[in-house]
Amino acid sequence: MGNPKSEDPEVPDREGLQRITGLSSGRSALIVAVLCYINLLNYMDRFTVAGVLPDIEQFFDIGDSSSGLIQTVFISSYMVLAPVFGYLGDRYNRKYLMCGGIAFWSLVTLGSSFIPRERFWLLLLTRGLVGVGEASYSTIAPTLIADLFVADQRSRMLSVFYFAIPVGSGLGYIAGSKVKDVAGDWHWALRVTPGLGVLAVLLLFLVVREPPRGAVERHSHSPPLNPTSWWEDLRALARNLIFGLITCLTGVLGVGLGVEISRRLRRSNPRADPLVCAAGLLGSSPFLFLSLACARGSIVATYIFIFIGETLLSMNWAIVADILLYVVIPTRRSTAEAFQIVLSHLLGDAGSPYLIGLISDRLRQGWPPSFLSEFRALQFSLMLCAFMGALGGAAFLGAAIFIEGDRRRAQLHVQGLLHEAGPADDRIVVPQRGRSTRVPVSSVLI
Repeated sequence: MGNPKSEDPEVPDREGLQRITGLSSGRSALIVAVLCYINLLNYMDRFTVAGVLPDIEQFFDIGDSSSGLIQTVFISSYMVLAPVFGYLGDRYNRKYLMCGGIAFWSLVTLGSSFIPRERFWLLLLTRGLVGVGEASYSTIAPTLIADLFVADQRSRMLSVFYFAIPVGSGLGYIAGSKVKDVAGDWHWALRVTPGLGVLAVLLLFLVVREPPRGAVERHSHSPPLNPTSWWEDLRALARNLIFGLITCLTGVLGVGLGVEISRRLRRSNPRADPLVCAAGLLGSSPFLFLSLACARGSIVATYIFIFIGETLLSMNWAIVADILLYVVIPTRRSTAEAFQIVLSHLLGDAGSPYLIGLISDRLRQGWPPSFLSEFRALQFSLMLCAFMGALGGAAFLGAAIFIEGDRRRAQLHVQGLLHEAGPADDRIVVPQRGRSTRVPVSSVLI
């Protein structure tokens, strides 16, 4: 590696950003708004299935493990395709990649709502194909934001962008169950987001412009329901969809709280980002465990613990994205986003819905059939999530050790002040038979 030749890189002001990107601050903010809308839509679609999952199980006559497989197939496809779009996103026009992926996702989602009950395998296939659209978007959209803003501006825009994850998840859960109730058929729940997807493609095509990569970081089945009044709808939502509302509220609160705490702590501790993420995960684990433990005894206590646990859990979303972007140089960010998606889903929700459903089914095999046994089986299997959250917190504590050096090296590399060592540079000079010779470091270590 080379040696630094100057002070820390300067951060361009608003006029400097406009001059570099060719976009006004208002246009850049509008682009972020479009990306937020699409991110919201992605997570709405993902959790719409969760809102009508009991109806899907009844329609296709499947158990917990098979219903868990729906999400596992989707996440696995998403995970496998993410590196492909990461590669493409670092080399080709990101706007057109996202347009094509979202258009394909909308068509597949709409098609999945017409699958007959004897073709459950076809539902699994379509949910896998939905991963194409999400992979094309999730790996690319944050890199556009990174090429429009820097420093604290970028952190704020990423926090807005990642608000869409908890809000979209909660809205998807609410919309799925509510549309099913109104239409009297769960299939209609899967026909809402495709229409919104068409609008997303149009907005992408008309509003979003491709900023230069890294430029801002260089110098220079039930009967139909009768309609009710609005107040009655609100009271019904408060009673029956509390979990979705909690997810929306805690997501907004947690993401904003995490970003603000991290921003303030950065002034005195450059390792604030991973430490805040670690505190959120470690703090959420006991509350999520308690929410499950109290589920049968007190629903009020359960909701309180869920609220606290989800708030703490949401603190890391925007921060993780920011960390990834500032420790990786601009020409590799889409690839980095892709592999971050692969690893996070590989170690998380790619197999967890199926695994939890499988554990639940196995537990029920040894118990007499009853509603209580079904409840206990899912309760015990879901407690595994709290344990995994604690492991994630420990991983962030480990990341805090290396964060400063990694960030500094990425900054210097972008400025041209640091160069990667090639194969010929990985050598040292050693004496040999009275003469000096250059040999690979690995041979000396061996």
